[in-house]
Amino acid sequence: MLLRDEGVVPALECRGLGKTYGTGRIVLAHLDFTLAPGEFVAIMGDSGVGKSTLLNLIAGLDSADSGDVIIDGSAVSRLDDNAATRLRRQKLGFVFQAFHVLPHLTLAQNVALPLLLNELPTAGALEILAAVGLGGRGDDFPRQLSGGELQRVAIARALVHRPKLILADEPTGNLDPDTAHEVLGLFRTQSKATGAATIMVTHSEAAAAVADRILILSDGGLHASSGRNAFSGSAPDSQSAARSADDAR
Repeated sequence: MLLRDEGVVPALECRGLGKTYGTGRIVLAHLDFTLAPGEFVAIMGDSGVGKSTLLNLIAGLDSADSGDVIIDGSAVSRLDDNAATRLRRQKLGFVFQAFHVLPHLTLAQNVALPLLLNELPTAGALEILAAVGLGGRGDDFPRQLSGGELQRVAIARALVHRPKLILADEPTGNLDPDTAHEVLGLFRTQSKATGAATIMVTHSEAAAAVADRILILSDGGLHASSGRNAFSGSAPDSQSAARSADDAR
């Protein structure tokens, strides 16, 4: 994507990104991708094509064989371990299918974790909980929440420290269609409000419809979807909302 203002630093750039597994199978080859600040992009594709691998490379959970991942102007591969850790803490947020909310902590404590790691005031945890519709529930524990409410907590935790980039891996895969639709609308609204750019990997066309644009990952790389890529307002269907098994690679 070309940024309208050439002076704007992209939230994310992938330059010539490549990954090959030990079997010799090429998963990603010479992948180029740019994400503008505040942009919400959905990435779709068949199971095993490399969607989660791409997220792992961007997050620094896996290493590319070639190319660079550049987050807010910093090439991750050129940072030492401490600097790379600081960058992830400060500039990345994560939303996953399984929520990963800590059961022994209250909602406010769960959401405050990124603030504590970044040595920021924790009062923002209650503010973002209110923004996602959980105002007044900061002292509740995860066991008291529904699946949709747990994902709201996960979204709040991802956004609370105002990261430059959100990585979301099938964020509605464990939700029923109506709840998924509601949570996705809130996710888009809040990510836009904080100015975070977002990459969402999904199998659901209805989920992808919240994005500013939809990209298809295939053996030929990333290319624009020929379908609609604007929020249609239609609820995800139950089949497409379910995540296919084992998309780790």
